[in-house]
Amino acid sequence: MSDFETLTVDQVPDDANILDVRDPYEFDAGHIPGAINIPLDQLPLRIEELDPDTDYYVICRTGGRSARATPYMEMHGYSAVNVAGGCGAWLEADKPLVSETGAEPIVR
Repeated sequence: MSDFETLTVDQVPDDANILDVRDPYEFDAGHIPGAINIPLDQLPLRIEELDPDTDYYVICRTGGRSARATPYMEMHGYSAVNVAGGCGAWLEADKPLVSETGAEPIVR
């Protein structure tokens, strides 16, 4: 059992602040509109770019990286919720994705 909150993609509010911890090439291929991209390996260096008074819904491709980012953020005073299933589950739920490449969004 985890020590942090995990929600399904269907439980994420429409106005949620999404933090995508995938690598930039993955993010560019397809991401949730309005999501912030800070790759997991950069999170320790860039965490201060986030607002500690904001609730973040943390997502990656399948849920592994977000499950590591969420407790790290909480240990540093940030409010974070892990999104189970990641962007793959988001796509399967027919939720919106956008691409930075000009192509149809895909999940990498």
